[in-house]
Amino acid sequence: MAAIAALAVVVIVLAIVLLSGGGGHKYTFLFQNAGQLVNDNQVMVGGSPVGNVSGIDLSPDNLAEVHVEVEQELHEGTTAVIRATSLSGVANHYLSISPGPNSSPALDEGATLGLASTTTPVDIDQLFNSFPTKVREGLQNFIKGNGQIYAGRGKEANESYKYFGTALNRATAFAEELNADEQLLSKFLVSSSNLTSAVAGRGAQLSSAISNANQAFQAISSQNVALEQTLEELPPVMRQSNTTFVNLRAALDDVEPLINTAKPATKNLAPFLAELRPVLNKFIPFTRNLGLALDRPGPHNDTTSLLKEIPVVQQRASRTFPHAEAAIAAFQPQLNFARSYTPDLFNALGHLGAAAGAYDGNGNYVRASISGANLFKYGSGKLTPITRAEQFNGFTSTSTPRRCPGGATQPAADASNPYVNPPHGGSSVNPSECNVNQGTGG
Repeated sequence: MAAIAALAVVVIVLAIVLLSGGGGHKYTFLFQNAGQLVNDNQVMVGGSPVGNVSGIDLSPDNLAEVHVEVEQELHEGTTAVIRATSLSGVANHYLSISPGPNSSPALDEGATLGLASTTTPVDIDQLFNSFPTKVREGLQNFIKGNGQIYAGRGKEANESYKYFGTALNRATAFAEELNADEQLLSKFLVSSSNLTSAVAGRGAQLSSAISNANQAFQAISSQNVALEQTLEELPPVMRQSNTTFVNLRAALDDVEPLINTAKPATKNLAPFLAELRPVLNKFIPFTRNLGLALDRPGPHNDTTSLLKEIPVVQQRASRTFPHAEAAIAAFQPQLNFARSYTPDLFNALGHLGAAAGAYDGNGNYVRASISGANLFKYGSGKLTPITRAEQFNGFTSTSTPRRCPGGATQPAADASNPYVNPPHGGSSVNPSECNVNQGTGG
């Protein structure tokens, strides 16, 4: 009796452990949707069941709250994924948990793991919904068409499926034979691609050629008698052709020296044509632009319009140029007179920056004053300040200075200024046209 009682106690304890999940730890996982989970779906860790889904609720944020009860305690870093045993199933989903490391803090009882720790599965319906409407309709029609193909033919289809494995085996052997010479296969594929591209690019011509060939064969078939006579005459023609080809071989031998002589002359022809191609490519836009320059739509925008307007311009210029020539001739004496003053003008402009030696926060500055402001007087080869009482004496005179070229500064020791003729024969100014005694102090 004691043994029976002890066995009953062990059975009760095992039933409690197995049915209650070993005490259980309750947690909540948030998903974007429940992913077709239902109550009592399994919760697995590493492919082994450790609990089940105890309930599914809707959160205030319209998220799926999946409540689970598992045997083991979970730690921070735990993640969960809703998985399906197959794509075609409906209620065959389960919750796969990847526990966090045991070195991390344990999760509180009833803790909630958010979207950052969960992954919602993508159902096959969502995959189909990602296709455009026409693609979905085509897929539906494809599935329906396959259904119609095998409707009432299930037995025959099953018989054909028996040979499907053998067909795959033979296809594998065929592929291995193709791969035995990869270089030849690659060359064949490239050549086939080039041939297909060439044929596809000339679809209209190919269709026309087939149509014309069909007409040609129909015409030949309608001339059976003539074709028969032609075939009867063909052997003598071929014999004569043989004689012609023999003579042609001797003629080719005679032409060979000409070809050998022409080879050096044509050796550089290919590089020349290669270099000529870019020139021709650039010459095409040039000729197009030249055509536009000669004749462009619209008024007054091309060479043709210009040539039409040139006579009018010539008439107006013929009346204008005589007056312009007279004006230039009348201006020539003034130009000759001013030419000798060119150094004075350019020295005045060129030495403005050289005088700005000192500078402050605003940049270079100059303390200068012109001699005509009556601040200095010139004597003994130097400028000396004048008294305050004498500063306004110069303003009583109404005479205008008539300095000679180079007279705006002190006379140089080599007598190069003032620059008048004579003694300087290159000057266009003589002493009667200016005052050689007016210098910086005059």
